[in-house]
Amino acid sequence: MKEIDKLPDYMKILCRTLLNLYKELEEEMAKQGISHRLYYSQEAFKEIVMSYDIESNWCNEGYEATFDEYMGNGLITGGQLLLGLSSLLGMGEVATVEAFEWMQSKPKVLVAANIIGRLLNDIASHEEEDQRAHVATGVKCYLKDYGVSKEEVIDEFYKMIANAWKDINQECLRPTPVPMAILMRVLNLTRFLEVLYKYGDGYTHPELMLKDYVGSLLIDPIPI
Repeated sequence: MKEIDKLPDYMKILCRTLLNLYKELEEEMAKQGISHRLYYSQEAFKEIVMSYDIESNWCNEGYEATFDEYMGNGLITGGQLLLGLSSLLGMGEVATVEAFEWMQSKPKVLVAANIIGRLLNDIASHEEEDQRAHVATGVKCYLKDYGVSKEEVIDEFYKMIANAWKDINQECLRPTPVPMAILMRVLNLTRFLEVLYKYGDGYTHPELMLKDYVGSLLIDPIPI
């Protein structure tokens, strides 16, 4: 917290809110004797911030990464590790230390989820991102490396996404490496990504459909 004054003003409130959130979580989870779980979420947050910093440097320096470099860093910025580990914090006894260690090791199912998220995001947002100051997208990196058309890049990305779903399906077949309840965290987060980017960049433009989905779920749910 004492380092916040070194940040730009627009980042101070974000950092302060985040640190306060983790402090509140630690206090609450300490009462339940599970505060050790926070370590994994915090480490994942550090990793994603460092990967964002790499992208920021690429953007500022005008560096266009190779597609392999882009994907290596993008599998962190995709956020599935952070979201996956954080989703285990409030689970019951099934969220063991072994479960956290397994997810922190970036198993095959989590890598596949990150591939899906990263490529779906690029397909939906690359045209808009190319029009502003932004790190080179995966589409642009692939175009530079392989000299194919944009349509061929998109087709290849969808093939990679299909293969990643096969990996997820395989990892969910019994016997599973961890309890199915843990795997469902990864599976459901990946399903959400398919919804988020199905009709465009729903993350950047939630008004496209995400706003209506949230409204249908929480404000005007269909009566059962």
